[in-house]
Amino acid sequence: MELAYIPSPSRGVLYLGPIPLRGYAFCIILGVFVAVWYGNKRWIARGGRSGTVADIAVWAVPFGLVGGRLYHVITDYQLYFSEGRDWVDAFKIWEGGLGIWGAIAFGAVGAWIGCRRRGIPLPAYADAVAPGIALAQAIGRWGNWFNQELYGRETDLPWALHITSTADGRVPGYYHPTFLYESLWCIGVAVLVIWADRRFSLGHGRAFALYVASYCAGRFWIEYMRVDDAHHILGLRLNNWTALLVFLLAVAYIVVSARKRPGRETVVEPDAAALDGDGKPDGGDEAEDGDEAGEAAGGEKADGEGASGEARSEAVEDELGSATKKT
Repeated sequence: MELAYIPSPSRGVLYLGPIPLRGYAFCIILGVFVAVWYGNKRWIARGGRSGTVADIAVWAVPFGLVGGRLYHVITDYQLYFSEGRDWVDAFKIWEGGLGIWGAIAFGAVGAWIGCRRRGIPLPAYADAVAPGIALAQAIGRWGNWFNQELYGRETDLPWALHITSTADGRVPGYYHPTFLYESLWCIGVAVLVIWADRRFSLGHGRAFALYVASYCAGRFWIEYMRVDDAHHILGLRLNNWTALLVFLLAVAYIVVSARKRPGRETVVEPDAAALDGDGKPDGGDEAEDGDEAGEAAGGEKADGEGASGEARSEAVEDELGSATKKT
């Protein structure tokens, strides 16, 4: 008998009257909200305008959802197109199944479209939202807990995940909570990127590449622990090979980018750079300062003229006084 374990929810959906609130979908939506909110704060800190991250996310998020679902359906096609399966289930995204690799790839395409429409460099935008994406993944992984999926090998550790469902070939028991491991890892990735960005002033997409590389490093060993069905190549799961390949590409990008384009972008949003904090064109404050300086100079000149006038008046009065005494 296990004295301690992580319980699984008896169901992954709650009903608010006739409206179903699915745990998986709720976690995804909450993650997107956090990513946009924190990305906006970082974008403003780098000189961008408030709201730009959300405007571009309108393109990136739908593309990411489509890409994530496509990757999952393609790599696990047997779940939807084999004998006895219903291909319509491929569209039931609320039941789980989003591949992060497809989500990031297609989401980047959507972000690129949004950035082009705003005249913003994609690498700068990617750097701003990178930690937020990691936090979104940390939150989104809890959707797998609601669905009782993506767990690891059996274990008797105190934090074992208790699986009770028998759907899709699940065997009730106590397993490694790989969803929790990945959630905690993603939080660590976000902290790492924030620290490195502040310490080394990462720019030109290197903060995003660091997020990708560090996530892949953790995903490799977490993926290795999972026991759900997956395609294998040379003894490794397909996602292990994907993590390894993407890790190498991300590291190569960091090295090459640092040599060719060191430092960080000075301007990330041209429209914002053309305006000062009061929404006035650059130079507006300088003009006002110049006017104030002119007024101050004019005031000093007037004071000087007044002082000279008073001195002349006193001199005239002294001369008149002397002439009166003589007469």
